[in-house]
Amino acid sequence: MIKTAFNSVHAHVILYPRLSIFITVLLFIQLLVLFISRVPPVSLPIRPSTQTPAAPSECGSGRVYVYELPTMFNEDLVGSCDDLDPWHWQCGVASNGGYGRSAAEYAGTVPESLLPAWYRTNQFSSEIIYHNRMLNYKCRTMEAESATAFYIPFYAGLAVGKYLFSNHTAEERDWHCEMLLKWVHEQPYWKRSNGSDHFIVLGRITWDFRRLTDPEKLWGSSFLNMPLMQNVTRLTIERAPGDYYDVGVPYPIGFHPHSDNDVSQWQSFVRTRNRTSLYSFVGASRGDTKNDFRGFLLSHCRNESDTCRVVDCAVTQCSNGSSAILEAQLASEFCLQPRGDSFTRRSVFDCMVAGSVPVFFWKRTAYDQYEWFLPVEPESYSVFIDYSDVLNGTSIWGVLEGYSKEEVRRMRGRVIDCIPRIVYAKPSAGLENIRDAFDIAVDGVLRRFKERRQIADENGLQL
Repeated sequence: MIKTAFNSVHAHVILYPRLSIFITVLLFIQLLVLFISRVPPVSLPIRPSTQTPAAPSECGSGRVYVYELPTMFNEDLVGSCDDLDPWHWQCGVASNGGYGRSAAEYAGTVPESLLPAWYRTNQFSSEIIYHNRMLNYKCRTMEAESATAFYIPFYAGLAVGKYLFSNHTAEERDWHCEMLLKWVHEQPYWKRSNGSDHFIVLGRITWDFRRLTDPEKLWGSSFLNMPLMQNVTRLTIERAPGDYYDVGVPYPIGFHPHSDNDVSQWQSFVRTRNRTSLYSFVGASRGDTKNDFRGFLLSHCRNESDTCRVVDCAVTQCSNGSSAILEAQLASEFCLQPRGDSFTRRSVFDCMVAGSVPVFFWKRTAYDQYEWFLPVEPESYSVFIDYSDVLNGTSIWGVLEGYSKEEVRRMRGRVIDCIPRIVYAKPSAGLENIRDAFDIAVDGVLRRFKERRQIADENGLQL
């Protein structure tokens, strides 16, 4: 029977040589595609740091090893402005290492000497910013064996962001994440710790990576629900309450100081501003949301125009910052910060960098999100008014007007002191003597891993 089949194939090859070649090539391509889809890609050679390694005394909590992932997991995902979503609001992600284009339109709003430090930065660009900074981090090591922490430079936010605004399947949204975990699972240092000394930066809120199993709720990917991600620390712009492995980090905003002097000069500028409005609000209403609180605040501010400055984001483009936003916040003593589409919002950091005191209506907007970056005492730098009290008649104007000039000055001082801790500096190696948000985040991860290792060693446990 086999001999008969072989003779039949042989006859077809002789009679139809071109068809036989076509079928052979087609079979080869199918086998190649099958192989590629099942085997994680090979990584590229390690890119050395251009930064001189720091002395051991400067890296007391340890050093970071940066995985050199295949470009399909980071660089290839950046793409162009047009392929990230249909509204093009992520264009800032694709340029200038995540910082976005220069904000020339801020001329006249900020001091001329500081204009080069302002950019049109997209709020979801932290994956790219952290990756570029990490490659030149003073405590990076090229020797994996000596590392305290292992950084995975996967642009998960960009991977899922390409599929959020169109009708794609759950499998498509998870594909990059699954391939990444296949790749990293084969690395020897992952196997040694099962990922417990690994960390990743997520450029979107944590909920974009926790897709539920309910077929009616298909938003996002299920990256953080995957078993291999359960021990990995994630730096994310919004964390899940109670999840130890989620660490909240500041949203990227437009101010990226180039030097220590840029920081001190900006702090002096906002400290001495003449603020003519009691408070401001930047946002847009959500007509499809029941009990839309932002819509309530918009109406409230329009009715209190003598004391409240408003920037309606349905009229003014707010996604990557604008001079109208900065001008409103520079001119206001306080800035109203309701929850955004989720509990957190970029505007909190825009507001604080402008030296305006934030007014929160939900504690989850900041207080239990950014503990590494903001003061321990919330009342020292902010005002809290429960949103339900406002809806039941509490006067925002009345609460804010009740603070004395000295109390406002003291709160503003704490806000201005926070500025270096909530911005991402532009130099690839960071600032000279000032720690920015990147430094604080990575130092925090290293301390956490070092402490866990010490506890495990003291108790004879294995991480």
